[in-house]
Amino acid sequence: MKSLVAVLVCVALVEGLVRIPLNKHKSMREALREKGIELPYHDPALKYQPDEFSTSANMYINNYADTTYYGAISIGTPPQSFQVLFDTGSANLWVDSIYCSTRACNAHTKFNPRQSSTYSATGQTFYLPYGAGSLYGTFGYDTVNVGGIEINHQEIGLSTNEPGQNFVVAKFDGILGLSYPSISAGGETPVMDNMISQNLLSANVFSFYLSRGGQQGSVLSFGGVDTSLYQGQIYWTPVTSETYWQIGVQGFEINGRETGWCSQGCQSIVDTGTSTLTAPSQLIGHIMQAIGAQQSQYGMYMVDCSQLNNLPTLSFVVSGVALPLPPSAYITQHYQNGNQFCSVDIAPTYLPSHNGQPLWIFGDVFLREYYSIYDRTNNRLGFASAA
Repeated sequence: MKSLVAVLVCVALVEGLVRIPLNKHKSMREALREKGIELPYHDPALKYQPDEFSTSANMYINNYADTTYYGAISIGTPPQSFQVLFDTGSANLWVDSIYCSTRACNAHTKFNPRQSSTYSATGQTFYLPYGAGSLYGTFGYDTVNVGGIEINHQEIGLSTNEPGQNFVVAKFDGILGLSYPSISAGGETPVMDNMISQNLLSANVFSFYLSRGGQQGSVLSFGGVDTSLYQGQIYWTPVTSETYWQIGVQGFEINGRETGWCSQGCQSIVDTGTSTLTAPSQLIGHIMQAIGAQQSQYGMYMVDCSQLNNLPTLSFVVSGVALPLPPSAYITQHYQNGNQFCSVDIAPTYLPSHNGQPLWIFGDVFLREYYSIYDRTNNRLGFASAA
């Protein structure tokens, strides 16, 4: 198999590295399930709908019911601290605010712009539809601090109304988007782009390490890569659409055998805001058949826990390199009332990619196996085996 160009990261990328610890929490779905509430399935790709683009002030957050990795930022002068989801699948920054008094907002830390000497309002509003309700807000400007990187005059969204129960149990106070500015709601400048324009980074790169097995230790790094968090070489592939972090996929293998499903090309969005690995809907039945999974009454696909060692390895061919996912990556073991259950963390998506090519989403299931590097200067993504 033709090798992708492998690049050893130079020492310069390590200098000036800013590390932000990410904490792993129970997802909204897990917390609600413990209360006897089962959330319906929502296609993760709904947040990639074109209504999110700059002609609109709408953002889609349907899929955040399953996200679990959050980190700290501060906003304002003096700084007010928040836990946010760092999301490569969206572009805007928003947090809960004192303008919102619903139960969901009251369950979180709320930004008070009246206590910040550097805040200024824009008067523009936004609307965020999600699975079981909607979120409304208003835009403003303020100083934002991310891991010690201080961004001046950053556009932020402040919630004004957050109905529904989903976000009552959420462990994050907002979302910080890291995708390209072309999909920013309201055409606002994303945090990463302001970091670049204000020359705040030693390199226009950020990278993610997501811990396995429910452990802590996940890290988001700005300005380069952390060589202690991956093994071997970094393999690079170009971004195919400067909207999301979207890449081409040339093949899909089951136990090393090429399926031909991507022989005409597939696309994948690399998305830290999606918990699962997501497959095109027309392929999900074939994948589950190969795994030997059965669908439960809640729509989840389940396997016999005693057969975990016999399940296949799934591999994606990206720019000539096969990137394998062992069963331990895509199977989650649950325990309830003394019983063990094993679910498949692969979900269907129904939206086509550009040019009609089948769309996958490389969410946290994939990203726990691979350290991922997002290079804005060269518009490319890098993958290396996670340490």
